[in-house]
Amino acid sequence: MSVVNFQHKSIMLKECMQGLDLKVDGIYFDGTLGGGGHSFEILKRTSPRGRLIATDIDEDAIVAATARLAEFQGRFKIYKSNYKDIASVLELEKVDKLDGILLDFGISSFQIDEMRRGFSYMKDAPLDMRMDQKQELSAYQVVNTYEQERLFKIIQEYGEEKYAYQIAKNIVKERQLRKIDSTFKLCNIIEKSMPPKDRKPAFARKTFQAIRIEVNQELEGLEEFVYTAVQALRSGGRICIMTFHSLEDRIVKNVFRKLEMSCICDKSIPICICGNQQKLIQIYKKPIVASSEECAINARAKSAKLRIGQRV
Repeated sequence: MSVVNFQHKSIMLKECMQGLDLKVDGIYFDGTLGGGGHSFEILKRTSPRGRLIATDIDEDAIVAATARLAEFQGRFKIYKSNYKDIASVLELEKVDKLDGILLDFGISSFQIDEMRRGFSYMKDAPLDMRMDQKQELSAYQVVNTYEQERLFKIIQEYGEEKYAYQIAKNIVKERQLRKIDSTFKLCNIIEKSMPPKDRKPAFARKTFQAIRIEVNQELEGLEEFVYTAVQALRSGGRICIMTFHSLEDRIVKNVFRKLEMSCICDKSIPICICGNQQKLIQIYKKPIVASSEECAINARAKSAKLRIGQRV
């Protein structure tokens, strides 16, 4: 496979590196490798004894990142795997504890701009949206086979789209006449499902986001991952998770809060009998957001939220 021009400007790069509190000889896990921007900085800021283990399910990303990290050959290992398989990956690497873990859930510029991937509502392309091109489920199957009620719930919950019911209803109505096989065909349905006043330039964004989340099961297993990841950190190790959707952020926030608790007993019990121990300290109670300067340069930074925790 040839090297692709996998462009992605890492958001809050400085904040992520500061959040990881890098140790010069540390071992780090980048679960969302992408084009390798964060991984490059981790390797650059650590010594020749420092190590990086990374995962991604997008083969284009892996090819591009491997080329980008070439100067650090021997210090990193990339697996075509989901970040949620962290325990299996660490077992393969014979690594017991990590000094830091990073996740950046932002979709890359390459994935959006590459027409054949079908992520963008701005370009006409086959409905796809698969991060892993070898998986069976695609946006085409979601749009053309899911029942109306299921489509409605996905668009409403994952997209927080107020016209979810009408969009789902019109998708089902349209596909009875012909297959919805392109991004623009889907856009036309979304547009017709809204009153003219709400047909703004990004009118299809929420629905496309919802379908992408469903196709890639982006929320499935996230809660369990955070528990597993924190367990894999050595004492003082840091975990940095950057989200771009309120549902992702809510899951991370809630797990961080639970891991920060030293007692989980019912509040009606006068003394602690649970034996629970605090496992995490939140470095900041509120998420870090991108600066106004960064948001002006990169519009995708506006929805980013970075949460940082440290293993007790």
